[in-house]
Amino acid sequence: MGISRAQHHHHLLSSPQISTNVLPSLTITLKLLLLFLLLPAVAGDLYALVYKGCANQTLSGSGAAYMQPLSSLASALTAQTASAKFYKTTIQSLFGLFQCRGDLSSSDCSTCVGRALPMWTSLCGPAAAARVQLNGCYALYQASGFPQVSGTRMLYKACGSGGGGGGFEVKRDTALAQLQSGVASGQGFYVTSYASVYAMAQCEGDLSAGDCSECVAQAVQKSEVECGGASSGQVYLDKCYISYSYYASGVLHGGGGGGGGGSGGGQTEKTVAIVVGGAAGVAFLVICLLFARSVMRKRDDY
Repeated sequence: MGISRAQHHHHLLSSPQISTNVLPSLTITLKLLLLFLLLPAVAGDLYALVYKGCANQTLSGSGAAYMQPLSSLASALTAQTASAKFYKTTIQSLFGLFQCRGDLSSSDCSTCVGRALPMWTSLCGPAAAARVQLNGCYALYQASGFPQVSGTRMLYKACGSGGGGGGFEVKRDTALAQLQSGVASGQGFYVTSYASVYAMAQCEGDLSAGDCSECVAQAVQKSEVECGGASSGQVYLDKCYISYSYYASGVLHGGGGGGGGGSGGGQTEKTVAIVVGGAAGVAFLVICLLFARSVMRKRDDY
């Protein structure tokens, strides 16, 4: 808490009233406290809705007539979430797929897809095609014969409300160029950082390295046009998406990146910042109480 570990340890050794055994306990307590407070914010963000896309056309039939094929498709996809991060199939003239973010664990992927699939009907009703994008995954379906769209068609964008400041665009462009190089090497999911700009890209699971690279390049161009000098941005194309955020001096800056939309992302960042600040304050209080208890015990011993 503003005192280096070496200085803190020296202080403990120089004081005859405070036990040096307190330091390991404080370290463990602090780590556990921070982990306990941060996990809910991080986990909850994975399942936040980013956007939905619903076709104007509707599935043929009504009630159970269209619900049964959708239910069968959802069950077929759900069965694969424990072993795959990308899977597609066709059930009764309905094509569907899911994809999880490349850094998700199997359990987080399964939970994310499990939350996205019911949103098909809750958000889009009997639409002939629907796509639900959460922060950690997306799931889509479309009826047989539904018109196809270009893989580089922009589906959604979100730009932060604040500017990155002097020199930001050079930093951002460098990070985004690294993204393009990363996916060109055959990695469909890639994360990088440069000068406090953190960027991520992901392509649909069965895209070739060349098509993935081209899609990400298109997303980068669109982000530069759509978001300009904004400190964060997200661009979702049909076959890939990118996001970037700028953190000045390690402090969350601007809004949008990594969240569910322009304002949603900013709110997520504020929530995390509040949690971190709260954790630090509580941890400091715990340390003070442990020190006081140690001093009292030593005095009792004397």
